[in-house]
Amino acid sequence: MSVKYIRVNAVANLFAPAVRAYGNVGIVGTVTPPTPAPTDLVDVAIPVVFTDPGEAQRRAPGSLGDAVAYAFAQSPGPTQVTAVRVDSAAPDWPAGLITLSTRDVQIVAVAGSPLNATSTATGGAVASLVDHVVGVSNTGGDGMERIGVVMLDKGVSDPTVVAGSLANERMVYVAHKSDQDVAAAVAGTIAGYQPHISMLLKPVAGVDSDLFTGAEIDQLNGSETFDSGPAGSGVVWLDDPPLIPGHGLYLGEGYTGNPGGKKYIDIVRTIDNVSFLLKAELIASIGNLRISRSGLRALRATMAAVLNPLVDQGVIEGYDLTIPILALLDRDPTSLTAEELDEINNAQSQRVVEVLASVDYAGAIHRLAIDLNFS
Repeated sequence: MSVKYIRVNAVANLFAPAVRAYGNVGIVGTVTPPTPAPTDLVDVAIPVVFTDPGEAQRRAPGSLGDAVAYAFAQSPGPTQVTAVRVDSAAPDWPAGLITLSTRDVQIVAVAGSPLNATSTATGGAVASLVDHVVGVSNTGGDGMERIGVVMLDKGVSDPTVVAGSLANERMVYVAHKSDQDVAAAVAGTIAGYQPHISMLLKPVAGVDSDLFTGAEIDQLNGSETFDSGPAGSGVVWLDDPPLIPGHGLYLGEGYTGNPGGKKYIDIVRTIDNVSFLLKAELIASIGNLRISRSGLRALRATMAAVLNPLVDQGVIEGYDLTIPILALLDRDPTSLTAEELDEINNAQSQRVVEVLASVDYAGAIHRLAIDLNFS
């Protein structure tokens, strides 16, 4: 046997960060079983994942199956919809929604439930949906953040119906003049686009709706001057702009239910997505990287590896990462004050590092003001 001066035992231990879907829809609703009922009819409070609208309408006939079909009718649309049945005699909306708390969904709707006095009462469909998306997004597990979609009553053009706890940035409210489940259709529309894509003028297929008048849209949106930005009152509407060739229904805006907070739903979805990407990449650093100059530089490089591709893709314009402890560690130790030395010691003993990440997110154009001068 020949002499081997160097022996190498290669071991592959590559880390693949978790990925998060952005367009999975969850729908809770009632079922109207035919006679005879299918043997595999969906059970109450048991989530079922559908990838075929026909199968959903067969196993969940009624408003739930129809809502799933409306979501799938969009192009682009969701790849999967998780359906949850509630008892039609006494719908327990909170119980139905809670079964989605740990499910991989990012957009949630309640089938056939417009915003009205009944649905916004305690335990009602819409009130429960708002509580669900806010509660799970704030206190649920990593990656469980979500938004909700609700339709107003047919023909309602008064945005003040969205008030109090309903006016939340994780909600999308849609005004319409349709007899169909517009909320499910719009949920499917949102699901088809990456989080940073604006929802303005995105098509909504599979539903019919009369159009709002100019006065009604002004009431829904609020007044705008020629050179002002979008007004917004927390409600979007279905429209058929004459400048778009052909006939179809489109989202007239991309507002959230809280125009005083994060005004556009793409902002909320993008923050959720970027936050998850960072956490999924950084989890490998926990328990491994040390609070030292080399360790914190590696931490910053890991975060940059997540954010740089987003810059290249045009999702964000740029970013800035600041690690205060690293700035202190980079200085001459003799130049540090007693307070700064204590800060380093506390970070190393407590094993907690603060990182400040500033991201520049450039939204899409929503209005153009053009001065056209003829001479």
